[in-house]
Amino acid sequence: ADTTTGTFGTLGTFSSKDYIIAGRRGILRKMDVRTIELFTSLLAVVALIGAIAHLVAARTGVVSAVVTSVHEMSLWLSWAVAAVATIGSLYFSEIADYVPCRLCWFQRICMYPLAGILLVAALRRDRNVRWYALPLLVAGIAVSTYHYVIEWRPAWGDGACSVGPSCTDVWFRRMGFMTLAGMALCGFVAILTLLFVRPRGASERNAVSMLKRTS
Repeated sequence: ADTTTGTFGTLGTFSSKDYIIAGRRGILRKMDVRTIELFTSLLAVVALIGAIAHLVAARTGVVSAVVTSVHEMSLWLSWAVAAVATIGSLYFSEIADYVPCRLCWFQRICMYPLAGILLVAALRRDRNVRWYALPLLVAGIAVSTYHYVIEWRPAWGDGACSVGPSCTDVWFRRMGFMTLAGMALCGFVAILTLLFVRPRGASERNAVSMLKRTS
């Protein structure tokens, strides 16, 4: 869209964002959208590989010190994933003008609240937040998985988006496989792993520490 007259993100045309970050002199407009696509795709791959590695290491007891360190920072790491996913999503819709489809909005509904919920949990060191986040994570994984599949098999997505942009349209596919839906899926899986995977013996150590506090 013409940045001198307004853009077509989810905020609509002639938004004040044009004069803040999306105009001709806006910082984010100076950054190549394809570069951002590649960068965020790489972040998604790193998040997914990290989640898988964390799961395997926690279950096998390999590099237990690293697993323990990750577990101790898991709330902040989970919040970071949700925050980056939220910012990236807004960049693509509000700056790059990739209009979100119906399934994209469902994924946003699942991801955006996590950025706030997990920040509060990290500040309060509340590990029980995983149970509050679980419904959003499960729903997000289900929707993003389906969305990613129909991007490759459009025939399976008939009727998925009766209103707005088609859910089978692919804005980009970096590294031959990473799309917006794929990035969302990586984010949900990474958060789920960080919140629920604990190192071996963590339950026993937590029980002992609770007994010491009460005695």
